[in-house]
Amino acid sequence: MTEPTLDIVAIGNAIVDVIAQAEEEFVAAEGVTKGSMRLMDEETSDSLYSRMGPGREISGGSAANTVAGMAAMGAKCGFIGQVADDQLGEVFAHDISANGVVFETPARSGHPSTARCLILVTPDGQRTMNTFLGASQFLPEAALDREMIASARILYLEGYLWDPAEPRAAMRAAIDIAHKAGRQVAFTLSDTFCIARHGGDFRKLLADGAVDILFANESELLALAGGEDFEAALNSVAASVDTLVVTRGGDGAVAIQKGQRAQVAAEPIDRIVDTTGAGDLFAAGFMAGQVQGRSLEDSLHMGAIAAAEIISHYGARAEAKLDELIKARLG
Repeated sequence: MTEPTLDIVAIGNAIVDVIAQAEEEFVAAEGVTKGSMRLMDEETSDSLYSRMGPGREISGGSAANTVAGMAAMGAKCGFIGQVADDQLGEVFAHDISANGVVFETPARSGHPSTARCLILVTPDGQRTMNTFLGASQFLPEAALDREMIASARILYLEGYLWDPAEPRAAMRAAIDIAHKAGRQVAFTLSDTFCIARHGGDFRKLLADGAVDILFANESELLALAGGEDFEAALNSVAASVDTLVVTRGGDGAVAIQKGQRAQVAAEPIDRIVDTTGAGDLFAAGFMAGQVQGRSLEDSLHMGAIAAAEIISHYGARAEAKLDELIKARLG
């Protein structure tokens, strides 16, 4: 097996986030549950965009957030995702590349346009995501950079992208490429609605040994395990993967790696401003710790530090220097 030249390559939705403050009443009038994520068509997305307050545009998508966070911690990262040949596609490509992530997936011509996520942030810091998936749903297997995938220590996949058939087939092919090259495959469950739609597929991936590192939050873990007892669900799912990482919001996080268990408290924070990207950055910190050869507990601490930084401001891109925060906290 050749030595990897990248620490991670991620495959995910290539989305431009538009983040704006909103009052509780505005979110309620949209008929969407605060703190949730809903999918919408382009016409509905355009209508909501026209009624939102001033917003910030930044490249997003769950896996893209994670690799941008890892790059900020010194990791060598690549990303594969589909944008359209339009203005938002250029915004995404420029922004993620400026974060130090290799992004070379060719843009797709014609319709639909580049994906966007309209994020409404209420005064309590909760984010309600309204997503038009656009071109990101049409990532073909032919667009995979096989050499890039085989060159990375970890292939990271997001559950959000499992829904459409074309990228689902591409991710299955990417798993084969990574494992044949002797690399690890990490997978994030993304949301309980993904499990409701594709839980059978996810459980089969675990049963087949296709996933080495699994990320979930507490509700996702319970949905995957099909029960209400956290400890039972944790032990059941941990038996199917080398490494299981579960975040529990204000109660911190726990991981089980080949029978070894570690858990950490949430990092203290003065005020939660925006929870967008908290789970994405936790995964970034954890995997950055793992590729640095840190302990399971330290890797969890790195995830907690990165997540705390992200929720202290708007957006899913770090404003403080994550590597310096981690060095000050852990050495």
